[in-house]
Order: sequence, then C-alpha cells, then structure tokens
Amino acid sequence: MADLSLDHKLSPKEKQAALRIENLKLAMWLFLASEVVLFSVLIAFYIVFRFDNPEIVAEVHEHAGLFLVTSNTFLLLTSSWTMVRGLVAIQRNDKRGLAMWITATAILGIIFVSLQVVEYRALSAEGITLYDSEFGMRFYVPTAVHGLHVIVGVMWAFFVVRGARRGNYNAKNYLGVEMFGLYWHFVDVVWIFLFTLIYLI
Repeated sequence: MADLSLDHKLSPKEKQAALRIENLKLAMWLFLASEVVLFSVLIAFYIVFRFDNPEIVAEVHEHAGLFLVTSNTFLLLTSSWTMVRGLVAIQRNDKRGLAMWITATAILGIIFVSLQVVEYRALSAEGITLYDSEFGMRFYVPTAVHGLHVIVGVMWAFFVVRGARRGNYNAKNYLGVEMFGLYWHFVDVVWIFLFTLIYLI
C-alpha cells in the first residue's frame, strides 16, 4: 500500500520550514479568534443598549451621515479586493504588482480612517460625544477599536510593501502576504457587522 504522506520526500530543512509555516498560520488563527471574542463583547453591549433605548438610537440615526459612512464602507470593501489582487500578483511572481496593489490597500485604509474622523467631528458637533451621551460610549468604543485595527493594518501593509520592494516575497514564498490578507479581511468583515448593526438597523 502506497504511503500517502509526502514527509519522506522532504529534506530536514524543508520539513522545518513547513512546520514553521503551519505554526505561523495556527498562531494567526488563534489571534483572530481572540479578536472575534473582543468584538463580540463590544457588539453584544451595543445590541443590549440598542434594544433598551430605541428612541436614543433613532435620534442618532437622524444625525449620522449615512451617505458618508456607506461610501466609506464601499472603500473598505474595495481595499479587500486590492489586497486579493496583491496576493494574486505575487503568486505570479509579480513583485511590482504586489507593491502596487498593497499600497492601494493602505491608501484606502487611510481614507477610511480619515473619513471616520470626519464623522466623529460631525457627531460631536451634534452633542454625541464619548461621555456626554448615553449612546456615545456604545458607539465610539467599538468603531474606534475597529479604526485602530485599520491603522494597524495600514502599517502592516506598508511593511509588506517594503518587503516586496526588497524582494522578500516571490511565487514560492508569500506567507507574509497571506497573513496580512487574513488580518485585513477580518477587519473588513467586522466592519460589515458594525455598519449593519449601528447604521442600518
């Protein structure tokens, strides 16, 4: 009976490299699982407040710039597409394409955070602040924590771009790009939940 395992065909160095990749992927998934817990708690607090105080949330919806936030959401979702294009590029050994697409991802992330600041200022002018409004704490904490994750993602994106320009990635070695992609997609998925719960419901 044929041995289905390919381990015997790998050199010790290749086995060590494969084990390292698996460990890094596991670590990334565990990190994302912890992030799921964090955002689940924040979202749960908001949901409880939302259904206990429908009149406050309705008032806030009147002041929220839905067009601005919807446009911002589109930009963030587009950044997931550019991230995928970057991964596809390096899988084709296109290092220049990787740098270009991940740079675009970072720029879209910067625009997202900038427009979020514009939104915060507009809400603050309406009296919806972190401490002076019952709604403020439940709104600003999850959205600001998410914004912080976007900022971290932008910094990570520029790190990937630097690696691409230095030739650190190629068609056989792009684990760092994959890890960044997992994180960035997670950030986008979290925003879909926040956008739906806070602005649409």
